[in-house]
Amino acid sequence: MTETTLGLGAVNTLQQDDFVAAFGSTFEHSPWVAQGAWGARPFASIDALHGAMINMVRNAPRKTQIEFLRGHPELAGKEADAGTMTTESVGEQASAGLDALSRHEIDELRQLNQRYLKSHGFPFIIAVRRYSKTQIFDQLRRRIERDSDAELDEALAQIDTITRLRVQAKLAA
Repeated sequence: MTETTLGLGAVNTLQQDDFVAAFGSTFEHSPWVAQGAWGARPFASIDALHGAMINMVRNAPRKTQIEFLRGHPELAGKEADAGTMTTESVGEQASAGLDALSRHEIDELRQLNQRYLKSHGFPFIIAVRRYSKTQIFDQLRRRIERDSDAELDEALAQIDTITRLRVQAKLAA
């Protein structure tokens, strides 16, 4: 079974281990999300599948949400350099040109990433497939200054978009 042939009917029949193998990386290094969502089967739609997964994160205690966010890579950061990002993150960052930044852009992005992390306690998260490189830099500059509670809510909203796109990509049309 490949990602391009996985249909909703097949998803609903997966054993938990197979479900986690198929969807565990959807939420960056957090297979617990797929493990918990498996119990909500059968899913009536792709939206229901994604909803069960995102609700695992949204209903988690705030401390768990922050730990979850801390598991996400910085944009063009140390995880990219070390090659430890998930396949999904590599493709997403490349789609916005973050794999082809100038030295100046890399330096600026890393400085902004550090300011953001220091300010909020978790890395900057944005659904890069929905933004241009310029828009990503602008969003990062703007969001550094926000209240951390509001920013946590924004990060979770961005995760919703990122993971919805990932779930849709895993399922056959």
